[in-house]
Amino acid sequence: MKCFEVMRISNKSYRLVLLSLPVMVFLMTGFWTWDGLFTPMQLSPEGETYRIPEGAGLTSLADDLAATGLLSSSKLLSWYGRMTESDGAIKAGEYYLPTGMTPRQFLQKVRSGEVIQHQVTFLEGWLFEQLLDWLHRQPGIDHQLYGLSAADVMTRLQHSGESPEGRFFPDTYNYESGTSDVSILATAYKRMQKILADEWLLRAADLPFKTPYQALILASIVEKESGLQTDRPRIAAVFIRRLVQGFRLQSDPTVIYGLGSEFSGDLRRVDLEGNTPYNTYVHYGLPPTPISNPSRAAIHASLHPADASSLYFVARGDGTSQFSDTLAEHNEAVRKYQLDGGQKHGRRGAAEE
Repeated sequence: MKCFEVMRISNKSYRLVLLSLPVMVFLMTGFWTWDGLFTPMQLSPEGETYRIPEGAGLTSLADDLAATGLLSSSKLLSWYGRMTESDGAIKAGEYYLPTGMTPRQFLQKVRSGEVIQHQVTFLEGWLFEQLLDWLHRQPGIDHQLYGLSAADVMTRLQHSGESPEGRFFPDTYNYESGTSDVSILATAYKRMQKILADEWLLRAADLPFKTPYQALILASIVEKESGLQTDRPRIAAVFIRRLVQGFRLQSDPTVIYGLGSEFSGDLRRVDLEGNTPYNTYVHYGLPPTPISNPSRAAIHASLHPADASSLYFVARGDGTSQFSDTLAEHNEAVRKYQLDGGQKHGRRGAAEE
């Protein structure tokens, strides 16, 4: 009798154990999953930069993370990824993984495509040569334009025959690692075209420009003449008035641009007499191309000149300009701010006729 009772108790216990096993397995699996997905990855204190190549699949990604020591095991991430496939595919790119990031957070990040955004800034008044050199110094760019001439660069941008000077809007541009220099320049080109077109539509009446490109040329000169916002509309007005009245522009920055690498740093009388296409002391009208990449403010000033009567201006040496209506006033200003002031050279703006 007693043996029978013992046997009955043992069978009950055995059935209880059998019934409990699935629960125990479920709990253990859940703990393993929770621990594996919510335990921080093995990242350095400052975080890691991780790049996912094009075409990489979840299994190869998990294996690589394990091989590089960022994950203790690849199996859990692969399993979890397959279980949550409806959340989207992983996206190629360069990612920043901060310390404390878990495998689950990592998968969410690479599915949403939160790639690192780099930035490149092109400054107002830069020449195309400066802009291209700076672009090639930036990290993460696919350089396709190394060694190409300016003409070849414009051909790659599908603007064959155009001068690159003044065509690229100075601004800050975001890009992902692997973006080509062609793509960034194309964006800057389109932005300049859009801004120039918008400003052209709202231009003042009776300007001596037949095309937006002519306005861009003057804007590039205004940009180099002064960075002071309040002076730019007055400088533009001087040049526009001189164009209308048939005076030469006589702008130092155009002469310097025409000299190129031959410019010594001091603008000499002989330089002002040199016969380059950009010497506005020798030639009438606008130079053949822009001489810099102008800002929107310079473009706006060139299309909305100040209502003033000045025909001359000269740099004071403090960033501002002295404007004059007559040649006598202008010559006196030159003596005061450039000759007596001890400046070896400077922006004469519009000089004596």
